[in-house]
Amino acid sequence: MEHAPIALFVYNRPTHTRETIEALKNNLGAAESDLVIFSDAPKNSDAVAGVIAVRDYIKSVDGFRSVKIIERDQNWGLARSIIHGVTEVVRQHGRLIVLEDDIVTSSAFLTFMNLALDFYQDKQKVWHISGWNYPIKTEKLNDVFLWRVMNCWGWATWADRWKKFDKNPVRLINEFSEAQQYHFDLDGSGIFWTQIIENAEKKIDTWAIFWYATIYQNHGLCLNPSLTYADNIGIDGSGTHSGNSYSIERRKLNHAIEVNLDVKIQESSYAVEEIRVYYKSKERPVLARFINRLSRVILKKNIL
Repeated sequence: MEHAPIALFVYNRPTHTRETIEALKNNLGAAESDLVIFSDAPKNSDAVAGVIAVRDYIKSVDGFRSVKIIERDQNWGLARSIIHGVTEVVRQHGRLIVLEDDIVTSSAFLTFMNLALDFYQDKQKVWHISGWNYPIKTEKLNDVFLWRVMNCWGWATWADRWKKFDKNPVRLINEFSEAQQYHFDLDGSGIFWTQIIENAEKKIDTWAIFWYATIYQNHGLCLNPSLTYADNIGIDGSGTHSGNSYSIERRKLNHAIEVNLDVKIQESSYAVEEIRVYYKSKERPVLARFINRLSRVILKKNIL
């Protein structure tokens, strides 16, 4: 099994960063993996102390085959930082695993990601490996499934797929038919297409929705574990614009090393329906607060 390099993007949250890295160090395969840490510079005076604390901590990180730290001397914002950093690392190595500073992983996360990268490298229909999954019913699912949407809470890809990445919201708005918009939006969920519009209107500046759009326009699929190997600890009120009125329950992580990756190369209609049911099952006020919280966290990461 080849061990892909890990690109980790950090900013000004030392507690989250430490928890993310400590969990990653506990992974089987960490000692055989190269870690590249991209540290963004503070946007304003309020972020200086946090950035300094994070940079002091990451200088002490060990437990990996190598640790390379890239400190930006100006604030790039999350979207630009990830696009540039992923492009740089994947161009050099052909594949990579990507984490942000608020993603805690199970001890089997790296094993799953690397096995999936090996297994699907030559299967050109598959563009993206996700480490996170929704809290859905999985009894009728295999260990993994394929579907149209990418998740960015711990993910991986290959250079030949990523080179087609394009962030152009105006082009997408002009090219997508109403039927395509509806399908792209997970059959009218209201979660995804609005992000394209808000980027075009410069209300937000994000990257992940455009990776999804790139995959979608190239008729690609994304591999998901049925049981999540990762959890987001960042939607907890720690963000400047996120408040503290809503929190996300910590997930039980999958530590299984043995996984059957061999599934038919087509979208799982069952998984898609389960995820749609998951969204619909939430009380609208609660779901709205979750989406608004997530949007504010994304915005916060890109403006601080």
